[in-house]
Amino acid sequence: MSTFEEFDEKEYGKLTGNILGRLLSLLKPHWKWVVGFLLCIAAVSIIDSYTTFLSSRLIDEGIRAGNRQAIIRIVMIYASMIVFQASSAFGFIYLVGVLAERVRYDLRKRMFNHLQQLSLSYYSQTPVGWIMSRLTSDTERLSDVMTWGILDITWAIINISTAAVFMFIINASLAWIVLILLPLLIVIAIRFRKTILLFYRRSRKMNSKITGAFNEGITGVRVIKALSREEGNLREFSELTDGMYQASFKAAWLSALFLPTVQIISAATLGIILWRGGMQVQIGVMTVGGIQAFVSYITFIMWPIQDMARVYAQMQNAVASAERIFSLIDTEPAVKNRSQTVQTESIQGDIRFENVHFHYEENDPVIKGIDFLVKHGEMVALVGPTGGGKTTIVNLLCRFYEPTQGTIYFKDVDYHTMKLQDIQSRIGMVLQTPHLFTGSISDNIRYGKLSANDQEIEKAAKLAGAHDFIMQFEKGYQQDVGEGGNLLSVGQKQLISIARAILAEPELFIMDEATSSVDTLTESLIQQGIDRLMKDRTSFVIAHRLSTIKRADKIIVIEDGKIEEMGTHRELIIQQGKYYQLYTQQFRQELEAQYDIFNKQEPVEAG
Repeated sequence: MSTFEEFDEKEYGKLTGNILGRLLSLLKPHWKWVVGFLLCIAAVSIIDSYTTFLSSRLIDEGIRAGNRQAIIRIVMIYASMIVFQASSAFGFIYLVGVLAERVRYDLRKRMFNHLQQLSLSYYSQTPVGWIMSRLTSDTERLSDVMTWGILDITWAIINISTAAVFMFIINASLAWIVLILLPLLIVIAIRFRKTILLFYRRSRKMNSKITGAFNEGITGVRVIKALSREEGNLREFSELTDGMYQASFKAAWLSALFLPTVQIISAATLGIILWRGGMQVQIGVMTVGGIQAFVSYITFIMWPIQDMARVYAQMQNAVASAERIFSLIDTEPAVKNRSQTVQTESIQGDIRFENVHFHYEENDPVIKGIDFLVKHGEMVALVGPTGGGKTTIVNLLCRFYEPTQGTIYFKDVDYHTMKLQDIQSRIGMVLQTPHLFTGSISDNIRYGKLSANDQEIEKAAKLAGAHDFIMQFEKGYQQDVGEGGNLLSVGQKQLISIARAILAEPELFIMDEATSSVDTLTESLIQQGIDRLMKDRTSFVIAHRLSTIKRADKIIVIEDGKIEEMGTHRELIIQQGKYYQLYTQQFRQELEAQYDIFNKQEPVEAG
C-alpha cells in the first residue's frame, strides 16, 4: 500500500490478518489470564441466557399455572445463578484490567528496548513527536482494544450462540427467522470497514504531525517568541488540526451510521417475531413465556452486534495504530554487529582512516575519500567551515554511522569486525551542548559508570574542576539539576559532563568544542578538566578556539568532505594555505574583540 489513501481489498485483508496475528501473539505470554477471563465472561453470558429461559418457565409453569412450588423452585435457582454470575463478573473485570496493563507494559518495554538498539540515523530522520505518539497514545489504544475489545467480542459471540441455542429449544421456526437476518448485518459491516479504516489511518497520521508540532512548539518556544513566529505557528497548527478533524469526523460519522442501521433491522425482526409468535400462541404452538423469552433473546443477539460495531470501529483504529507500532519494532538498525565479530579487549593504539566515503542520501556525498593516520596518544584537531564534514568524521569514528566505502582501523583491525559495544563503550564524548538527565548531580556523573561509588564520583568531579561549585549548593552532590539540566548554567553542565566522561575512563576521547559558549573564567576551568581527561589518551577535537587548535599534535583541515591540509600548527602556518587563512581571520577577530573591550573601559582617575 503506497499511501494510506490507496486501498486494495486483498492487500487490506492480508495486512489485517498479519497484524491481528501479531497482536494475538502479544497475549501468548499471559495465556493463563486470557483463559481465566474467557471462562468468567462465558459463565456470565451463559447465565444470562439461562436465567432468561428460567423466566419463561416461571411465567408458563409457575404464574400462569398457579403452581407455588414451581415458582419457589425457579426463583431459588434464579437467585443462585445471579450470585454465581456476580462473582464471575468481578473475575473477568479484574482479570481483563490486569491483562490490559501487562500488554501495555510489554509493548512499551519492547519498543523502548528496540529504540535503544536503533542507529543514530533513525533519530535524525524520525520526528520526536512520531516516536512519542507510538509509545503513548498508540500503545494505550492498542492495549485497550486487545483486552476490552476481545472481552466485548467474546461476550457478543457467546451471547449470540447461547441465545440461538435456547431459541431453537423454545421454537425452531422463529429461531430461523432471527438467524437468517444476521448475514445482512455482516454484509453491512463489510461494506463499512474499508472506508472507516481509510479515515482512521488519515487521522492517526495527522495526529503524529500534531504531536510533533506540539513538541517543537514547546521546546523551541524561545526561538518562536524571539522571531515573532506565533501567528505563523498557529496558522500551521490550525491546518494540521483541521485535517485531523475532517478525517476523524468522517470516521465517526460512518461509525455512527452503522448503529441506526442495526437498530432498524432489530426493530423489524422484533415486529416479525411478535406477529408470528402471537399467531402461534393462539393455536397453542407457542406459550406467552416463550414469546417473552424470544423478545429477550433478540435483544441478546442484536445488542451484541451493535456493540461489535463499536468494537469493530475501534479495531480499525487499532489496526492503524498497530501498523505504526510494528513499523517501529520492525525497523532494522542501520549499523549493527556482523555475524562474525572479534573479541576486542581495547581500542587503544593507532587509528587509521582508509579511503573513507560516506553519504546520508544517495548521490549526495558528505565525506569523499578521507585518508589519515593518528598515532596513539595524539590530539587531533578537526577544523574547517561549517558543513564541511567534521562532525560526520566523528560520528563515523564512533560507528554511529558506517562508511559507504572504505573503512576505519583500530590497531590495524577493521572496526567492522568489532562489536559496537566494544567500540562505543570505550569512547568518551563531551559535546558543545551538554545534556544532563533529570535527577541529581551525583546521578548524572554516575551515568558514566553505573557501579561507581560516592568517592569515585567526587574524585572525578575534582579532576573536572566541578567539585567546588557543586559544594556551594545546599544539597551538594544530591542537588537536582532539573529537566535537561536547566537549573544549572551552561558552564556547570559542561563541567559535570566532563566529570562524567572522566569517570567512564574512556580510551578514546572526542570533544565538540566545549568552551565556545562560556565566559573566559569558566573556559579556563573547563579547559583544565579537558586537559586532565585527554592526558595519555588519543583525542579528536572539533575545534573553533585558537587556544585549542594550537595545542593539537595534528590539525586536519576539512572542507567539502575532503582533507585540504594536514599537519602541526607551525607547519600549516608556514604553508599559508586554508589553515593560515582561517587562523589569521580568527586571530584578527579576537584582537578586535579585545581592543573593543579595552576601549569600553572607563579611564582611571589619578589618586
